[in-house]
Amino acid sequence: MLATAGRSGKRPTIVDVARAAGVSPTTVSHSLNGRGYVDPRTRERVVAAAQELGYRPSLRAQRLRAGSARTIGLVSSMPVAVAGGASRLGFFMEVAAAAAEAALTHGFAMVLVPPLESTPSLAQFDIDGAIVVEPEQDDVATAQLRELGIPVVSIGRQPGAEAEVPYVDAQASLTGRLLLDHLHDQGSRSIALLTGAGRRHSYVEMSAVYDGFVAERGLDAVVARVDEHAGEDGGYAAMRTLLRDHPGLDGLCAPVDAFAVGAVRALAEEGRRVPDDVRVVTRYSGVRARTCRPPLTAVDMHLDELSALAVGLLLERLRGDSSRPAVAGPPPVLIPRESSMLPTPTG
Repeated sequence: MLATAGRSGKRPTIVDVARAAGVSPTTVSHSLNGRGYVDPRTRERVVAAAQELGYRPSLRAQRLRAGSARTIGLVSSMPVAVAGGASRLGFFMEVAAAAAEAALTHGFAMVLVPPLESTPSLAQFDIDGAIVVEPEQDDVATAQLRELGIPVVSIGRQPGAEAEVPYVDAQASLTGRLLLDHLHDQGSRSIALLTGAGRRHSYVEMSAVYDGFVAERGLDAVVARVDEHAGEDGGYAAMRTLLRDHPGLDGLCAPVDAFAVGAVRALAEEGRRVPDDVRVVTRYSGVRARTCRPPLTAVDMHLDELSALAVGLLLERLRGDSSRPAVAGPPPVLIPRESSMLPTPTG
């Protein structure tokens, strides 16, 4: 029988194991961590002592010695008005849940830096790397992380920084084409684009797709851009202006779900029926889209796969593998709902 540690009621320490096994604490550390040379019989005696005492190495101490926190950060560069909403169950939190699960399977914890009105100092977080969700062109959070020397990848490319920040392509162009083609297929011929005013990849790519779409089909371009911080109220005000300036409008593509919900409210106040008079579509099939009245046609972005790809790309960087500057995300799938689907004629 091994000698007991004599620390009843307290968590056994490496010193207790060393005393029980008759060796030094350094030998215990080497035996349990597989570092350095330890005689096999001594290693067996140390392992047996540790098991009998119920000793578990300190994960924190191991990480400090290895110079790794085994923690990654998930950072939102979008304001609360578009990324979260009153319920906080928006785009960012869906990405967070999927990314945290993917990180955990690789032995990493996740720190969330949720949508805030101002970006906090990221130097306070002990993280090995970070994923930034849809950073805009001059994103403050991404710049902070890079200045701190923290490896960064993004979900959605950062405009102007594609060579510096590896990214998972969120397929904004494919999404835009799906939504616009759907509106056209449902009979809309005067289609407006209501998008964000910033330089975020989804806005830039959606605008380019829209320009090509109306040019191909010989339609008039009608575009409204809204400050993200205005959220739903911004979408409402923009829709009122669009209806005033373009009374024949019969289709609206509002990729930001908050803008789309505000637009539907404005249409109702103006006596315009959705979808009979104006068909409305958005990008993210989240709580806002599903609970809007009528529910909004959107796309399945496969955020679980998108998030897992971002975690994988970041872990590659942490291992020193920079061979992949970009990874293609899964293609979006249209989810038609009442906001854009005209009733099928009967008889």
